[in-house]
Amino acid sequence: MTADQPAAPRPWRPGRPGTGRGAPRAQAAPRAQADPRERAGARARAGARQGDSARKSTAVSKSTAARKGATASKNSAASKSTAARQGVAAREGTAASKGAAPRARSATRERAMRLTRPRRGPGAPRPSRRPTRASLLEAVRGAQARVRRAWDRPLTAYYLIMGGSLLILVLGLVMVYSASQIKALQSGLAPSYFFRKQLFAAALGGVLLLLAVRMPIKLHRAFAYPLLAVSVFLMCLVQVPGIGVAVGGNQNWISFGGPFMLQPSEFGKLALVLWGADLLARKQDKRLLGQWKHLLVPLVPAAAILLGLIMLGGDMGTAIILTAILFGLLWLAGAPTRLFGGVLAFAVAIGVLLIKTSANRMSRLACIGATEPGHNDQCWQAVHGIYALANGGWFGSGLGASMEKWGELPEPHTDFIFAITGEELGLAGTLSVLVLFAALGYAGIRVAGRTEDHFVRYAAGGVTTWITAQAVVNIGAVLGLLPIAGVPLPLFSYGGSALLPTMFAIGLLIAFARAEPSARAALAMRQPALWKKLARVRRKTMRRRVKKRPSGER
Repeated sequence: MTADQPAAPRPWRPGRPGTGRGAPRAQAAPRAQADPRERAGARARAGARQGDSARKSTAVSKSTAARKGATASKNSAASKSTAARQGVAAREGTAASKGAAPRARSATRERAMRLTRPRRGPGAPRPSRRPTRASLLEAVRGAQARVRRAWDRPLTAYYLIMGGSLLILVLGLVMVYSASQIKALQSGLAPSYFFRKQLFAAALGGVLLLLAVRMPIKLHRAFAYPLLAVSVFLMCLVQVPGIGVAVGGNQNWISFGGPFMLQPSEFGKLALVLWGADLLARKQDKRLLGQWKHLLVPLVPAAAILLGLIMLGGDMGTAIILTAILFGLLWLAGAPTRLFGGVLAFAVAIGVLLIKTSANRMSRLACIGATEPGHNDQCWQAVHGIYALANGGWFGSGLGASMEKWGELPEPHTDFIFAITGEELGLAGTLSVLVLFAALGYAGIRVAGRTEDHFVRYAAGGVTTWITAQAVVNIGAVLGLLPIAGVPLPLFSYGGSALLPTMFAIGLLIAFARAEPSARAALAMRQPALWKKLARVRRKTMRRRVKKRPSGER
């Protein structure tokens, strides 16, 4: 091939589509000889391709914006509908609150809540409004925890003793006034005669209570021996003709002239408690109570002397209470079971012998559970006590409206005042009295169980046994569950001789409850604001009395 001949075309080869690779390519013309129309067409085609790309991206952005706008419009419509519903509910609630009745307001409120609360699905279960078992158990546990915290406070026993004894005393004064009016009128006395005597005894007993609270424990222990000696001496005077007085078949009273009489056996209970507690505490400190001789002697012989003097007068009811105090002290001292059982068996044998040898006591024993007066009306008092309780019903016939006190029920203001309480105040009144005595007994047991002082433990346990046993014997006789023993209801029945030592014993319990270290600290923190103000005023007054020194004096 010569230089004058043109070059042969390159053969065609397959390549990637759209790249022009491998396609037959025309011979490139020189740049200076290119056609201007071709260049213009190439530029037009490039501009068209760029325009297509721009239009595609614009369409995509428009479709995205349209979707966002649709979503925003849906949310706006939902919020507007919710706001409309809330506005309707608010307008209805406002209209109802301006003058509608409470029932219409509650209906509007329920309608508004129904509009605003989320709707359940078709298969969703309806929520139950009944409390579940777990929630009930949780509520019960919470209540038990709160009660336990309240009972474990350091001043619980102190407040129970003070509050319970005060309520029993006040309610007893009210019932003595109500139950003794007819008895006083039948005796030719003023209707308030027995009430005024009981009120005077309560005032004197309040002084003794405050004295017992303020006395230190050492003084209580020293006071036990002279009290026991005086009680034994007075009980011996009861048997002297001309000095001792028989009341109700029992010679256990000393007359001081006029209406003033004294029953020394009631003070013998207090003497046995204090003296026995001091004796056992001294032996406990010396570690002698492990020997049965030191446990029984001289406690049991001294109690036997008191019991013998009481039984000489024929007062078996007081003897039962004194025996209960003795067994309470032995139980607190930790007497062995055999020894305790032996003493108990001996006491029961003596009691059975005393009952068998007395026709009066046998008749009282036969009246347990009686519903008819019986032969010669021997169960008249026991049966009419049941009648009084039956007439009371749930809430009683009203204060002062008893029918049995009009001569039907003997001793309505002393031994059977609980029956008059049941007739006038009903079951609610009698249960209230029982709860108060139960609270008093619990507080005494708590004081005896928490103290570290041996004397306090024995004395608190003895007082609690005394009051609880006497209340059980009295109430049991009224209910027909026990024979009539002739003992008064503590702090409740008429009788100054029984009220004075009992209030002194309550003062002992209060003093022992205050003597606990935690209770003493709690009482110191609860100093009344009045005393704080008085102390502040006193300090200011003392500052004013101090003379100012001259300016040159040092």
